Amino acid sequence: MSALDLEAFARDGFLVLQGFLPSADCDALQARAAELVAGFDPGPVRSIFSTRDQGHAGDRYFRESGGAIRFFFEESATDQPVPLALNKIGHALHDLDPVFDRISRQPRIAALARALGLVQPLLLQSMYLFKQPRIGAEVGWHQDATYLSTRPVTVTGLWIALDDADRDNGCLMALPGGHRGPLRQRFHRVGDRLVTTTLDDTPWPDTAPAALEARRGSLVVLHGLLPHASAPNWSVRPRHAYALHLIDGRAEYLADNWLQRPDLPLRGFT
Repeated sequence: MSALDLEAFARDGFLVLQGFLPSADCDALQARAAELVAGFDPGPVRSIFSTRDQGHAGDRYFRESGGAIRFFFEESATDQPVPLALNKIGHALHDLDPVFDRISRQPRIAALARALGLVQPLLLQSMYLFKQPRIGAEVGWHQDATYLSTRPVTVTGLWIALDDADRDNGCLMALPGGHRGPLRQRFHRVGDRLVTTTLDDTPWPDTAPAALEARRGSLVVLHGLLPHASAPNWSVRPRHAYALHLIDGRAEYLADNWLQRPDLPLRGFT
């Protein structure tokens, strides 16, 4: 990253690094995800992931996925075969699968984390995102720190396009500079429940959204307080992506965060 990149990230709260991941690594992630899906037996009950109503919050399969590899379906999936019905795989691919581990911990990503100011970077969460053709759901405006809170805020999103992502198939959208506002909500544990608590009802900035179009292999960096979203994928093209969330080990990871890994300690890049 150049000084201009860092300046742009500080100003906008996001950065698109085109061509960051080699095509061979994109191929490896997609092939490994396909293998995981082929070996997955959903059984009679499918766990549905939806940001619209957070219905998955009551699902134990989701609540205990922080230290596991689990499969979540699109709300609109009806008669699609499993490979075309999944919303995502999460949330510890980077620790529990050798292919995802190798690519997540490569030196270029470690150097990027350090350049972003993460002194003790820890890999907290990973997700393989499908955004299926025609049924890939909208993801509403949100901040990553709502879900992965540290004190102070250090969560940083690394989103890698495994297919070309554009306006037609639901690329990321962001509100430039919105990371300078407050954290609006927290999605966290209260006893055995996951609840959403409003912290600040300040409206999102009245700023024109920026479409973060990204060619295959590009990496999008997202500040933890940046409001971002994605539209539905009504196109006939998939929009696969791999997302990593990092935190700084010097910060306090709040004990009531939804994502807990009691049997899987956090690791950095070594």
